Amino acid sequence: MNDIYDVVVVGAGVAGLTSAIYLRRAEKKVLVLDKMSYGGQIINTLDIENYPSAEHISGFDLATKIYNQAKGLGAEIKFQEVTEIKDNDDYKEVITNKGIYKSKAVILAVGSANRKLGLENEDSLLGKGVSYCATCDGHFYKGKNVAVVGGGNTALEDAIYLSDMASEVYLIHRRDEFRADVKTIGILNSRNNINVIYNSNVTKLNANEKLESIEVTNNDGSIKTIAVDGLFVAVGRIPENKIFENLLDLDEYGYAEAGEDCHTKTKGVFVAGDNRKKSLRQLTTAVSDGAVAATEAIKYINNL
Repeated sequence: MNDIYDVVVVGAGVAGLTSAIYLRRAEKKVLVLDKMSYGGQIINTLDIENYPSAEHISGFDLATKIYNQAKGLGAEIKFQEVTEIKDNDDYKEVITNKGIYKSKAVILAVGSANRKLGLENEDSLLGKGVSYCATCDGHFYKGKNVAVVGGGNTALEDAIYLSDMASEVYLIHRRDEFRADVKTIGILNSRNNINVIYNSNVTKLNANEKLESIEVTNNDGSIKTIAVDGLFVAVGRIPENKIFENLLDLDEYGYAEAGEDCHTKTKGVFVAGDNRKKSLRQLTTAVSDGAVAATEAIKYINNL
C-alpha cells in the first residue's frame, strides 16, 4: 500500500513520544499527532524529583528533551486534532481536522483532560478567575487571595506554588485527609499562608465579570463565603478515550481496558499512558507503557 505509515501515535506526551523513539530505532515509519503541543500535562510541573537520573528538572525541559530525541531519530510530528479512527482490518484510517492518514497500527497515548467541578459559570469564568493550571496562571494573582480545590499531589503542589506569590491560599478538600505523599504534605504544613479547609466542597462561584468569591459547603451542611480572586481546580483528570470507543473497551471511569502488554480489543491498536486502566500513573509508567506499546506494535507489523 502506498503512502502508509507503520504506526500513527496519537498523543505527543511522554508515553507517545517514548513510543516514537522506540519505533524509529526499529526503523518504522512513524507519525505522531497531537491537538495541542508536545509534553502533555507534565509540562506544567515546575520541578520533577522522582524521575530516575534527573534529580531536579522542570516538566517542560524533560518533555523538550524527549521531543527533540524523537524528532532527531526521524519521527514525523504534526499538531492536528484526531477526530476519528476507522479500522479497515489491514490498515487503520486516522482522520484529523486537517487530513487523513493511513497506518498499519495505531498507539493511543491521548492522556487525560482536566476534571471540572460542574458549577454554573465555571466555563464562562475560565481566564476570569477560574484556572486548571497554577503554574500557567499563578503569576496573575501576586498579592491576592486564591483558593485551590483538591486533595492529591497536584492540588497540594499548586497550593504550595501559589503560596509564594499569593497573599492567602485556601485549600479546600472534600475529605478529612489528603491523598498526597508525606513529603508534599510536610511542605504544605510549613507554609503559614495556606489555610486548609477539610470535609468541604466548592458549591458556588460568585462573579461580576470576574470571580469575586466562592461558596464553600461543609459536609455538615454549613456554608461560608470566601472572597478570592482566583480558583484553581485540581480534582483529577478524565481519560480522553471517548471518541475511540469503537476500538476500545472502557471501564466505568472511561479508561481503556488493556493489560501490561498495552493490547486493546482491536488488532493493531494499542494504548499507552494515563488513558490506560492501571494502578499507578506516573512519568515512569508512561515511559514504560510507551516502550511496551511500541514493542508490541513492532511485533504486530512484522507479522502482517
